[in-house]
Amino acid sequence: VMEKEKRHIPDNTAFKQQSMPAWSPIISAKSALPVFFIISLAFVPIGVVLLVTSQSVVEHQHDYTDCVSVENPGVPCGLLRMNQSQMTQPCTCILNITLETSMEGNVYMYYGLTNFFQNHRRYVKSRDDDQLIGQHKSSAQVYSCAPYHLAVENGTLRTIAPCGAIANSLFNDTFTLSQGDIEVPFLRTGIAWPTDKSAKFNNPPPTTDLEEAFKIYAKPPNWQKPVTFLDRNNTDNNGYENEAFIVWMRPAAFPHFRKPYGRLNRLGSEYNNGLPSGQYKVTINYNFPVTSFGGRKRIILSTTTWMGGKNNFLGIAYITFGTICFFGGLVLTAVHLHARNTREFYLHKCLFVAQQNCHN
Repeated sequence: VMEKEKRHIPDNTAFKQQSMPAWSPIISAKSALPVFFIISLAFVPIGVVLLVTSQSVVEHQHDYTDCVSVENPGVPCGLLRMNQSQMTQPCTCILNITLETSMEGNVYMYYGLTNFFQNHRRYVKSRDDDQLIGQHKSSAQVYSCAPYHLAVENGTLRTIAPCGAIANSLFNDTFTLSQGDIEVPFLRTGIAWPTDKSAKFNNPPPTTDLEEAFKIYAKPPNWQKPVTFLDRNNTDNNGYENEAFIVWMRPAAFPHFRKPYGRLNRLGSEYNNGLPSGQYKVTINYNFPVTSFGGRKRIILSTTTWMGGKNNFLGIAYITFGTICFFGGLVLTAVHLHARNTREFYLHKCLFVAQQNCHN
């Protein structure tokens, strides 16, 4: 029995007995306190640079949730979109924007949504990535998209392409920015991540004829047009490779978010330096419903910097953390000095008492 038990004893080696040489640092005030001040000296200047850079971004936000219909004066478009039977009824509204200062350089247009939870687990999982990279799949193979995997179209039960809840809820408001009678040219390309467009989204074969490639599929229930006609102005920006679709398919982490809609075309136009100050008009085709769940919609015009769009959070986070480290270092230094002085006081007191006892 003893021999059996001994078989389970690990070999008497440094590795198996976990006695390898190791570095076991002893943290002391002398080694730890400088770290607090070094971090504060590094983080605070970086935070200031990031915050100043973010503040240099020129941005205009305008909420258009309650804008009034042009076709039905006095009726908010949001109320029309609450009724399922009126979803296909056109609703156009006008938003007037005044730019007090010019927006120089690259200008991007964003749409923003509030109280829309793209991070819900079942919503995020309701997609089929194999379908999105161009594989032809049957309804049984895209069951992860249920219940948005099958639809009846022209009397035939067909697989939905693209399937899933994310695709079905695609943001479909459209914006046209104009200055007087001149339409400001915005491109719907160059807004998606290059890695997404090149690796995660590809049209199914035959890629030369999208209508042929998608003829066996049905469009998502909430879509007004099939995936092959998402961009009528650019035939290369259709199907799964449509950049507005790619942007929407990357779920936002928070319920309050913005996504790029388009970018100013500065080549060969009078807007090659950006958007000059003045009066502008945004014509909105109001399609996306938000009133039923208490959401809000907004349009954003913004310039960019080397660190992207306006984002004060990063700069504030660096400054806050650096400040906390600085004052934390001061407090710990004071505690350390007080403890050391107290220790020295009692040490001297003990020595004095010991000397008195020796004399006696």
